[in-house]
Amino acid sequence: MSSATDSPATENPGVREQSAGTGTIPTIDSPASETPVAAERIGAGASAEDARAVAEAARETEWEQPSFAKGLYLGSFDLGLIHPWPAAKADDVERGEAFMEQLTALCRTMSGRVIERDAKIPDEYLKALADLGVFGMKIPLEYGGLGLSLVYYGRALGLLGSVHPSLGALLSAHQSIGVPEPVKVFGTAEQKREYLPRCAAGAITAFLLTEPDVGSDPARMGSTAVPTDDGEAYILDGVKLWTTNGVIAELVVVMAVVPRHTGSDGTVHKGGITAFVVEMDSPGITVENRNAFMGLRGIENGVTRFHQVRVPAANRLGREGQGLKIALTTLNTGRLSLPALCVATGRWSLKIAREWSNARTQWGRPVGKHEAVGKKIAFIAATAFALDAVFELSAELADAGQKDVRIEAALAKLWSTEISYRIADELVQIRGGRGFETADSLEARGERAVPAEQQLRDLRINRIFEGSSEIMKLLIAREAVDAHLAAAGDLASADASLSDKARAAVGASGFYAKWLPKLVAGAGMDPRSYSEFGRLAKQLRFVERSSRRLARQTFYGMGRWQARLEHKQAFLGRIVDIGAELFAMAACCSRAEMLLRTAPERGATAFELAEAFCEQARVRVDEYFDQLWRNTDDGDRDLSRKVLAGDYQWLEAGVLDQSEGTGPWIADASPGASIKEDLHRKYR
Repeated sequence: MSSATDSPATENPGVREQSAGTGTIPTIDSPASETPVAAERIGAGASAEDARAVAEAARETEWEQPSFAKGLYLGSFDLGLIHPWPAAKADDVERGEAFMEQLTALCRTMSGRVIERDAKIPDEYLKALADLGVFGMKIPLEYGGLGLSLVYYGRALGLLGSVHPSLGALLSAHQSIGVPEPVKVFGTAEQKREYLPRCAAGAITAFLLTEPDVGSDPARMGSTAVPTDDGEAYILDGVKLWTTNGVIAELVVVMAVVPRHTGSDGTVHKGGITAFVVEMDSPGITVENRNAFMGLRGIENGVTRFHQVRVPAANRLGREGQGLKIALTTLNTGRLSLPALCVATGRWSLKIAREWSNARTQWGRPVGKHEAVGKKIAFIAATAFALDAVFELSAELADAGQKDVRIEAALAKLWSTEISYRIADELVQIRGGRGFETADSLEARGERAVPAEQQLRDLRINRIFEGSSEIMKLLIAREAVDAHLAAAGDLASADASLSDKARAAVGASGFYAKWLPKLVAGAGMDPRSYSEFGRLAKQLRFVERSSRRLARQTFYGMGRWQARLEHKQAFLGRIVDIGAELFAMAACCSRAEMLLRTAPERGATAFELAEAFCEQARVRVDEYFDQLWRNTDDGDRDLSRKVLAGDYQWLEAGVLDQSEGTGPWIADASPGASIKEDLHRKYR
């Protein structure tokens, strides 16, 4: 691929063609709204204001379709947006079921124990997956993919993850955030023809954003892509960290800063953080380390250095400066891969908990019949049903394409990864000493090789992957309070003058005069509401009442702290947690009612599970509401500052820190040629 001369504007919105030197290339500048920070200010010296501006510019600010979850935070519980349960297309179901049957047969030939023992997915497994078309599950049929729906893609990930979670991580990193998705959404016609068939055929891909000193704050990015004088290519330099799949990838999406530059026609271009598709066999690329972790021992995650790597201009995805928007847009549905894997966690944990708690007898009864263990089993069962409901609903909504699911997907990722880790922890507790023992050790002494401790290790990363829980809460909170920020205007600005704030207050009063009265009463106060849900009706009435209460509490927080609200991260986190539980409750009720209609033999038990989950969730919701205003946030903030200042350093005495002297906290990522062996390898 050496040019983009046949890339019409219709293939990549916002891209036009212009004459530039040697030929016709797409217009490269992003609008000013997407590049609020000059390229020269991006890097280690980026200020807090720069970081905020970069993150804000990457957001999708338009809401062209309705969002159920967004409504929850505004006190608008519109059940019609998720119920009746979205119906899948018949051909999607037929194709998906046929594939799942084939994939199940293949998975039965694989051993998770082998992957765990060797810390590597065998090449023959990768080849078998490629032969079945697994690397093209989400790629459209016209490009050689399977064209599966998100529902069946997620079910496939869950099945693969039940063999070993490294398989799920491999496929998720490849298809949810690797080359296929951004090329499918933002690529030109030529880029799609070039890359999608390769990816579908088994070319493993990766997404490279993180750097040693760049995590959730991309404004600090150090990697650069400098245009050549003739405009035909970019010269890429930098170091990328935690490159999942990068060790064996053929293609990668790389984020790098394009500096401000002047084109061959004299046009000045702003540059900015930009996305590129890069061939991993290009000269100047070195995989310097294959990282090892607490869990996911088969993951091919590394450190990749780029030194003077020539990337054709035609390999740029979208416009210069559009990179972060591409990344976040890709993640809108890409985040559903982790909830899909968490569904498998719930199902497997329930199976093990049930079988073990019947087999193990203490004090004359199976341990599962003792209340202390029984409550854990009940939590696992109810939550397993909820995990299934949250993923399936979010995926069905995304497949239908009639709703905006960015908040639903983010909530699903946050809530599923947090609560599934608790499930894994409870399973270890139920298993007792055997839960702490490895599968190999259990088998060696003649017992069933149950890898409960491995599951706990493997799941821990999910609370960090694709946005840590703390970052996810801030992201969701930003969307949840968007209407308030828009209404408040300069009231929510720390830099606004008193006169500006006064004018903003007048404008805000109009919005709140119409909005606040709607939060006083609703369907949740009518005992006849949602009667078609039978015994679950009261749960939906609770969700409706709590949605209005949540909106009121958010308003109180906005009024109390105004511009300082963005720093009240604990308060905002609880607001998000409440919404997540309400979303899960609504999903459970809708799914149970759907199962009653479509699978009557499961209907009664589905209602039992949904009701159990809702009752458990209500306890958590009440606690979160209570903690909004009764907490130790202020004291904790003061205490943490004193800890950082060293006031309690005496408390650290009496231990040896054997990590001292082993290296700096953050590795040097200065550009330059690599002095290390290249660990990149190919499986085919």
